[in-house]
Order: sequence, then C-alpha cells, then structure tokens
Amino acid sequence: MKLMQSQNRFFEDFVKIMNGAAGTVAGMTREAQDGMRERMKEWVAGMDFVSRDEFEAVKAMAATAREEIETLKAELAALKGGKPARKAAAGDVKAPPAGTTGIETPEE
Repeated sequence: MKLMQSQNRFFEDFVKIMNGAAGTVAGMTREAQDGMRERMKEWVAGMDFVSRDEFEAVKAMAATAREEIETLKAELAALKGGKPARKAAAGDVKAPPAGTTGIETPEE
C-alpha cells in the first residue's frame, strides 16, 4: 500500500511539473508572437506603404486629372485651329491599358 502511495505521489508531482512547464511554454510563445508582431509593424511602417483608402483617393485624383487634360487639349486644339472648343465627353477619355493604374512612375 505504501508503494502505491509513493508512486501516486510521484505521478502527481510529475503532472504538476509538466503543467507548470506547459504554462511557461505557452506564455513564452505568446510573448514571442507579440514581440515578432511589433517588429513586423515597425518594419512595415518604415517602408512607407500607403493604405488602400489613400491609394484609391490618389487613383481617383489621377483619373480626374487625365479627364481635365483631355478637355484642355481639345480646347487648345480648337483655339489653335480656330474651331470652337468642345468639352470632352466622359466617353472620350481613353482608359489606361488593362492591368495598369494609368499612373506613370519615373524609371530608377
């Protein structure tokens, strides 16, 4: 009977130690994940990425600018040729090629 009690005590202690170790490992895992998440946020923030909203706003401004340029080109051509100026209709503006934004960037 004494042998059974000592074995049970041994297993109880072993289980307590393993539970404590599992809790410690889980805490270390959470801490490591939080640390990596912070480092990734800092790294991405330093790369000057823009949000989707900012990108869409600039894209809309570029489309508006293209329309205004087409209108001004038509007016200039009319003034040079002596013809009355006409406003470019929305359908007159050429869309950028598929797969592009229509915004040109300088080559580095």
